[in-house]
Amino acid sequence: MEGTAKVDESGMLDTLERFPEQIEETIAIVDKASLPSIFKVDNIIVSGMGGSAISGNIVQTFLRDRFDIPIHVNRDYDLPKWAHKNTLVFSQSYSGNTEETLSAFKHAYQKKCQIIGVSSGGKLQEYCEKRAVPHIKIPSGYQPRAATAYLLFSSLLSLKKIGILQNTIDTEVEEAIHATREISKTNNKSIAKKDNLAKQIASKIGKTMPHIYGWGIYAPIARRWCTQFNENSKVIARYDVVPECNHNDIVGWSNNPEMSKHFTCIVFRDEKLESLYMTKRLNFMREFFDDAAANIIEVPLRGKKSLEKMIVAMYIGDFVSCYLAIDRGVDPTNVDIIEELKRALADL
Repeated sequence: MEGTAKVDESGMLDTLERFPEQIEETIAIVDKASLPSIFKVDNIIVSGMGGSAISGNIVQTFLRDRFDIPIHVNRDYDLPKWAHKNTLVFSQSYSGNTEETLSAFKHAYQKKCQIIGVSSGGKLQEYCEKRAVPHIKIPSGYQPRAATAYLLFSSLLSLKKIGILQNTIDTEVEEAIHATREISKTNNKSIAKKDNLAKQIASKIGKTMPHIYGWGIYAPIARRWCTQFNENSKVIARYDVVPECNHNDIVGWSNNPEMSKHFTCIVFRDEKLESLYMTKRLNFMREFFDDAAANIIEVPLRGKKSLEKMIVAMYIGDFVSCYLAIDRGVDPTNVDIIEELKRALADL
């Protein structure tokens, strides 16, 4: 405990424990937000970077089989040419000052898109207020990647509030809150490694480089694990998606034994969701990586419905990335190189 506090000087693990409360706060925030009823939407764009964008990928994947409006996640300075007046754009930036998001906001406004801004303040809030665009203000004071619950559930619950999402999601949101509370109880810093799945995974990764494999609803979660390893753990990490990676990625692994032994392969398993084909593929990968990589870690995932499953998988990964940082003696919070880049860009 003392060693953890010394390395985690900024208290990222303490912030992580508040994830369930962040979801509850977001319910209240969106409930109070002044949002218009929107009756004509041909497509939806979630525009943002980092944690703002990954929240869009999770919403996109969650609604894939229950929503008949296409959702696109935009990580760029502009918007696709097809965006128009019947496009709903969620312009998301935790700080409100992300330059790519602000630029894309201007493009959305010029194209007469319907826009909802989400930020803790900053220029994005100013842009929205100046143009009479609806804005959802979320709490400030967090690292953007530690505010994913606010960003993700703001857009998801907004779709319900404005009348675009007809299916009720209240029960699934409550299940996600309950499930993340359980994950927090069993994976927080006070729980010893023998009873703490996240600490066990971090310990097994050790000094290797993690490569995460997602599939189905866990595809965006693999990306989230990767970026959390990048920012929290300060390590090089990769991610890929099954079955596509079985058509290319495994060939590289099969011919580079000196390099492949530097990696730990992480695969999500969910027996209730795996088709016969997916089970066969994942079992093949387990046996293959057991020989090709330094380690193979299968992460067992459970849950009643897809939202709970996805949020739980993401939340476990957040803990793993922080414990890996602590095992390596680095503060999970600091991202100095990103700040250096922002200063360089400010000179333009």
